[in-house]
Amino acid sequence: MARQSVINPAKGLTFLAAFAASGIACAQTRGGPTPSPPGAAVYFVEIRDGARLPVKPTIHFGLRNMGVAPAGLDRENAGHHHLIIDAPTPALDQPIPNDFNHLHFGAGQTEAEVTLSPGKHVLQLILGDKDHIPHTPPVMSERITVTVVDSAQGASVASRQPSPSGASVYFANIQDGQYVPSRVVIRFGLLNMGVAPAGVAKANTGHHHLLIDTPVPPVDRPIPNDFNHLHFGAGQTEAAVTLSPGRHTLQLVLGDENHVPHDPPVMSTPISVTVASPGDRPVLRRGAHGPQVQALQELLGINADAAFGPETEQAIIALQSREKLAPDGIVGPATWGVLDEIGNARGR
Repeated sequence: MARQSVINPAKGLTFLAAFAASGIACAQTRGGPTPSPPGAAVYFVEIRDGARLPVKPTIHFGLRNMGVAPAGLDRENAGHHHLIIDAPTPALDQPIPNDFNHLHFGAGQTEAEVTLSPGKHVLQLILGDKDHIPHTPPVMSERITVTVVDSAQGASVASRQPSPSGASVYFANIQDGQYVPSRVVIRFGLLNMGVAPAGVAKANTGHHHLLIDTPVPPVDRPIPNDFNHLHFGAGQTEAAVTLSPGRHTLQLVLGDENHVPHDPPVMSTPISVTVASPGDRPVLRRGAHGPQVQALQELLGINADAAFGPETEQAIIALQSREKLAPDGIVGPATWGVLDEIGNARGR
């Protein structure tokens, strides 16, 4: 995590007029000796120009057509991120300064929590090579202006957007009681509403937030952004999430352009999943019953009555035959592994 800094909002206003030129014009300027590949771009993942942020936002850095490498590591078509706060674009053929207005992420970080004072701020991302010098052509984002509000202000300015009748969000491929691998793909289903990125105000739309092992936050405030509250402000409808072994509670909440839940809130029912390797899970066979069996039946697309009977056994035998496993109708480690692949497969 990079060093935190408290920024004076007055500085941001100083540069608003002087640096309104587009990123296209900047991209034509030469940088240092390290080349960047065609189509390389760096961008803010969940923040748009004009967005409102809390005092301690987590800022995610997006990168296309290049890789991330720590400072000091000479790797082709790679670099590391720098966040410019309330400062002009630095000289593009010199090392980027390292101070409270020029934050370096030389360990290869792709996100960082920073502290900003209330008010307006100007942000820009620039990729640097192993020596912190921008590439040629420079890989940098457009400059965006954000407004930071403290918690007291956030409570007063947050206005909730209405949600349409019948709107609902749900887990499209994960069931309550299901066993899942540590790295699991979770797909978000949405009915009677559309998806729009954070920062985009559009009626009857929102973007997804995944709550992990935490209760629903206050619905009249922006949803937090941390390891228990994952934001998908780019409009993603699925995500690969890494969970530690054990039981976890998951819930989806839709947020508006400012990450505030709608009125009434659009959220899923919480579900419980258990992370365990296939060899550490119970063996399921005819006669078993309970939520694990019901989740298994949901995954197989058969009647989910939570009882492992003849229909479930035949469905398992058919699956095992297709996958060239011993067709014994018993869910053991090998069959659990195939079921994990089914759960993570796109378009199930």
